[in-house]
Amino acid sequence: MRQTGQARTIDVLLPKYSESHLNHTNELIHFVCVPVIVFTLLGIFWWIHPLAAVAVSAAALWYYFQLSRPFAIGMLVMTVLMLGLLRLMPPQTVLPLSIAIFVLAWIGQFVGHKIEGKKPSFLEDLRFLLIGPLFVLSFLYRRLNVRY
Repeated sequence: MRQTGQARTIDVLLPKYSESHLNHTNELIHFVCVPVIVFTLLGIFWWIHPLAAVAVSAAALWYYFQLSRPFAIGMLVMTVLMLGLLRLMPPQTVLPLSIAIFVLAWIGQFVGHKIEGKKPSFLEDLRFLLIGPLFVLSFLYRRLNVRY
């Protein structure tokens, strides 16, 4: 339990992540590439075994729940949609598409950071790999006036 006046971890991590995502073009690239990376990463785990994708999702959702219940709920909705889409895909297409699109999305991310002129946040702290999706979700939450 946090003490009164002490910042929540999410209130520290999200602004820190945002520091290297101030350029509008980089933000737009992240709005596309971050969800795509999450989907393709789940696709790679799905190819290993659907339960592997569910287990990875559960672990990430546990972490998100520790940071913010509203973010965890949003990520749960996104995860269920992504796993549902993977379930509908022909099994033989999941791995090749996931790998190809994963690589392209990461190239997009690095192009965005080249435009931004700042290195990706995860090079400083690996937790930022999990904060990226919350960064994207935070824009939707602010637009919808959802507190996180």
